[in-house]
Amino acid sequence: MFTGIVQGIASVQALRDRPGLRSFTLAFPEGLAHELAIGASVAVDGVCLTATAFPGPGLAEFDVMQQSLHLTTLGRLRDGSPVNVERAAREGAEIGGHPLSGHVDFTGTVQQVRQPENNHVLRIGVPAPWMRYVFAKGYIAVNGASLTVAEAQRERDGSGWFEVWLIPETLRMTTFGDKAEGSALNVEIERQTQVFVDTVRQAIDERLGPLVPALEALLRHQGLSLDDLAGPTPCPRP
Repeated sequence: MFTGIVQGIASVQALRDRPGLRSFTLAFPEGLAHELAIGASVAVDGVCLTATAFPGPGLAEFDVMQQSLHLTTLGRLRDGSPVNVERAAREGAEIGGHPLSGHVDFTGTVQQVRQPENNHVLRIGVPAPWMRYVFAKGYIAVNGASLTVAEAQRERDGSGWFEVWLIPETLRMTTFGDKAEGSALNVEIERQTQVFVDTVRQAIDERLGPLVPALEALLRHQGLSLDDLAGPTPCPRP
């Protein structure tokens, strides 16, 4: 388990392709790899990886399966690429963010970057159907960092976007300051939210049965969807 508090920025020192996987050698910030053992878990841009070797001081090697390379941004890393890293949480550790599994659900895309004074705002596009699990003021993990959703907009096709506001300290400790429009980001939704939304949808399907299409049509007329019923009280869109 991880806390969503990024501990530093590592950099890719080497990549090696083998049948079915790719090995990454990462250089860790000073002290962060101390007592890191083979088999230990590290979140790399939000993806839980297992340390397999230590080729030198401050260096650790990780193997990534083809499926993970395809589903996350790890397949786009090159020599020198910076990545957010967090060591696995120890028992009794303070949860400064929210509990993360390191299992990425989808990749979002930076749609807009704004920089009001002492802040940095990212608007991140979300593919369908994942937007059903994203709500304003809720938690979300982006590249391994636990963040609070400031604003969210859901479209009728199940896609949408959300915004996060980043303070200078977050920018200092992460790679977010380097992200531009079009950058891909790993996103892990908050599991309690997922369970709640899926439970509500299942209950609606079981209880209403044949009435569900009629309810969906009524909600569409109001600019809403079944997903809105699982979140905060919705307001019809103009």
